[in-house]
Amino acid sequence: MFEFDQYLGFLAFMTILTIGFWLMIFLLTFVVPYWLIGNIRELLKERSDKKKAAAAARE
Repeated sequence: MFEFDQYLGFLAFMTILTIGFWLMIFLLTFVVPYWLIGNIRELLKERSDKKKAAAAARE
């Protein structure tokens, strides 16, 4: 039916497929939201600092 080489190839394929699947789940649930939230926070902080600097310059 199957030879040992085919079995090892199938196991290698399934391992790579599984690693890729869990990597995509990890990236989509943790890394991307963390990156987006960090960028939004930084953008809001820059806007706030810019407004504070403009207000201080007017005084």
